[in-house]
Order: sequence, then structure tokens, then C-alpha cells
Amino acid sequence: MIVVKIGGSAGVNIEAVCDDAASIIRAGTRLVIVHGASDTTNSLSQRVGLAPRFVTSPSGHTSRRTDRATLEVLQMACRGGFNQRVVEALQSRGVNAIGLSGMDARIWEGTRKDTIRAIEDGRTVLIRDDFTGTIDTVNSPLLTALLDSGLTPVLCPPAISTNHEPINVDADRAAAQTAAALGADRLLLLSNVPGLLRLFPDESSLITRIARTEIKLAQDLAQGRMKKKVLGAIEALEAGVATVVIGDARPGAPITRALEGAGTTFR
Repeated sequence: MIVVKIGGSAGVNIEAVCDDAASIIRAGTRLVIVHGASDTTNSLSQRVGLAPRFVTSPSGHTSRRTDRATLEVLQMACRGGFNQRVVEALQSRGVNAIGLSGMDARIWEGTRKDTIRAIEDGRTVLIRDDFTGTIDTVNSPLLTALLDSGLTPVLCPPAISTNHEPINVDADRAAAQTAAALGADRLLLLSNVPGLLRLFPDESSLITRIARTEIKLAQDLAQGRMKKKVLGAIEALEAGVATVVIGDARPGAPITRALEGAGTTFR
């Protein structure tokens, strides 16, 4: 069983990912697909006159500023836009895909953060009206039942809080928790870069393997969105997933290439 997370940034080759996924599923391997929709959300936000905003935590992690209006745009972009695009592409290739958000049947349930800390103009501020959170539980029995019935789940944010509110969650970390809950042996985090780079953005500086003793190095080298991917990889390993690969979703056969070792492999 493999969990594949497709990045939502510009440059990701959705057609290539779905071509490869369909071939792998036809060969008998179960896949669960998770995705974000950052680029789609940015574009839709601009079209409705809501400028995308981001915050950086004191630890250096960047995330989307998600007030209620932004949350509604994210839901449209993720569930109504990117998710259905992936489902359509898989269906056209003979894969009986089903698109679901983390809210549906409480697939991803978690805790909304009371406050988030962000750095603004060199000082730490508290933000209290943000709809972000972390996943505590995954409805693995439902996902297993869908897989057993021949369906391929395609999952996206938001999740649902214990107080029944939609919450924006990081898709890389959601994929990690989904992989752990399903007992997957491999998690692939595919995006628009070849993997973890020693000298970002120099793609020739790709680090191909990270051992457990090098986790701190990986965290120190990661920049921007890569920080969340490395964090997701670490969380998956700690939860029992044997192998995590941060790979490239731009060339052909991106899933197969990642399974063969292209990208940055964490074991």
C-alpha cells in the first residue's frame, strides 16, 4: 500500500502523475492519493479579490493565513477544483477514483488552534481568528473499506475539528498521518522540485538519501515549503512508515521514478 501526495504548486504534471498511478493500480498496488491546492487557491483568491496571505511561525514554517473567507476559497479550490481535476483524470484512465475532503465522514479529525504565533515586522504576534489545526485521527476503517471495494480515494483539505469546524491542515503532514494509519510501507511526497536540495534552488545539489542520524541536517537545509515536507517525512517514519521519498512530479512516470529511488529517500 502506497500513499502518494501530489503538491499543489505550479509546475506539477497532473497528467503524468495520473498516467503512472493508473498503471500502478492496474498492476495490483493499492494507492491513496492526497493533494494540496496552493496554486489553485492563490489564483482563485485573486479572482475573487482576496489577496493570498501567509504567515511565518517563530520556527520558520510558512503557512496560509486562513480566516473564514480564505477558508471558503480554499474549500472551493481544493474540493471543487483540484480534487475533481484529479478524479476526472483518473476516471478517464479507468481508475474508479472517489474524491473526498478530510471533512467527509470525518476522514481527518483534529484540533483547531486557539491561537497561532507569527513573526510580523520582527516581532511575534498572536492570531486568534485562524482556521488552522492539526490532525489527531484518521478514519482508516472507511478508507480501507473504500479500497476493499475497488475505489481509489483522492483526499484533500480541509479536515474537521472536534468542534465540527473546517480546519486548514498541511497536506504533507496529513499524507504522513494517513500513511501511518493505513499501515502503508511507503509515502511519496511529490512536488515541483527534485527533492531536498543542499543549495536551494540549485537542483544539481539534490540530496539522494537521508539516514536517521541526518534528520537534523535535513531540517536545517530545508527552506520554504520544503520544511513541511521534511516534517511530514519525519512524522511518517516515527509512526512506522518504512520509507518516505520526496520526489519530482514534473517528469513522466513520477511515482515509478520515486519508487526506484529518484528524489530524496528517508528510511
